[in-house]
Amino acid sequence: MKKSVLMMLLIAALVLGGGISYAVTEWVLVDESKTTPSGITEERYEEMLNELSDSVQLPKVVQAFNQIQSNYIEDITEQQLIEGAISGMLESLGDPYSEYLDVETMEAFNEQIEASFEGIGAEVSMINGVVTIVSPLKDSPAEKAGLRPNDQVVTIEGESTEGLDLLEAVSKIRGEKGTEVKIEVRRQNSDQLIPFTITRDTIPLETVYSDVIEQNDEQLGYIEITNFSETTATRFKEELTTFESKGIDGLIIDVRGNPGGLLDVVQEILREFIPSDRPYMQVEDGNGERERFFSNTEAEKPYPVTVLIDEGSASASEILAVSLKEAIHANIVGQTSFGKGTVQTTLDMGDGSSLKLTILKWLSAEGTSIHEVGVEPTVAVKQPDYYYSSPIVLDETVKVDAVSTNVRFMQEMLKGLGYDIDRTDGYFSSETASTLKAFQDDQGLSVTGDLNQETAERLQGEIIQRIRDGKDDRQKEEAIDITRQQAQTNE
Repeated sequence: MKKSVLMMLLIAALVLGGGISYAVTEWVLVDESKTTPSGITEERYEEMLNELSDSVQLPKVVQAFNQIQSNYIEDITEQQLIEGAISGMLESLGDPYSEYLDVETMEAFNEQIEASFEGIGAEVSMINGVVTIVSPLKDSPAEKAGLRPNDQVVTIEGESTEGLDLLEAVSKIRGEKGTEVKIEVRRQNSDQLIPFTITRDTIPLETVYSDVIEQNDEQLGYIEITNFSETTATRFKEELTTFESKGIDGLIIDVRGNPGGLLDVVQEILREFIPSDRPYMQVEDGNGERERFFSNTEAEKPYPVTVLIDEGSASASEILAVSLKEAIHANIVGQTSFGKGTVQTTLDMGDGSSLKLTILKWLSAEGTSIHEVGVEPTVAVKQPDYYYSSPIVLDETVKVDAVSTNVRFMQEMLKGLGYDIDRTDGYFSSETASTLKAFQDDQGLSVTGDLNQETAERLQGEIIQRIRDGKDDRQKEEAIDITRQQAQTNE
């Protein structure tokens, strides 16, 4: 076996095992030419290679490499085996957030970053080997179509996602504005695969939205953060400064559906609220060593702070929520969050490929890890049932006396739209049919009292619009009440 090939396998193993520094990976992974790293002689290069060969025991890897090259029926290149070895090591970690990005994937990844504002607008992750929606972004095609956190993407354009890595799946979903992509998802409360045809669009750049909520004599500042990007902290502080100049009595920060983003950005926001006598967050490395982070802020804000979270709040959103909860006793309203408590970095392998590797755990102000657990709200509030209803997919028209989950979803949607409904248990009664006729008449549809696909799609469209308009938002209403009451107590 060529020494350069062995060298690459050895270095790959060492990088993943934490036994070699990033600086070494930078210069050592060169192509198979006579070129040697700048400032290092050929003799020293050979000497280091021998030292590494002697210090790292990889007999099975080398043996497997040789056996495959010698005996495999098809032609296979050294590069293919090396790429496969590295990918296999990453997969063996069992970490959905660590992966190998080969040259081709990395090029596609860079192109997607450059054109990252054209697509369907959904944050995805690989969970238990399945491509899973973490959260659709605000005002995105994914949100408008009705995708939800924890939807499992089973097919893309009719082809199974099984065997795809995350970036391969993402590259198939993303595309130019105006083009369509067809996917099927499996939702937790439904046995059926739910089809979506989504028209790709330009994803909104804005990540901070604000409003002033007036309740009786109190003025509450409301800031929604949809993602933690490079400009988010600056925009957040601008809105906060405006609110404070008006003398707000309380603040609500809404990170529902926020999939996370840049760690330093959420740190910058936390430093606005948590005084210097306590940490605002911590990180822990693989050896259990912890580092605590402190701000220069002198005192807490003179007004109460409430954070809104849900199952789509992940990563940086969870840092914000749990640290404010522990450090300044902020109210947390909503549902338990997603549960991602690790930090990744991308390590350049020197040939255009990269390792995306989990390097740290982040911890709350008090050192709490929420990884795979999530942040629990101080006040748990569920949205109305129709917020959680799945799209109705029919093989045939459903009539009176049928019993199914599709009937239950229809009943929940009709109730959510303000129609009088006799039941929501999934039994299609004659009274339910009468209510459905009223909806069909209001919508200009054929008034049959039967549930067909056209009626189902119209129901779904009306419900999605109602949710996007913020109607019946019990979580936000609760956050307003709690913040207002605490503001009155503080006066």
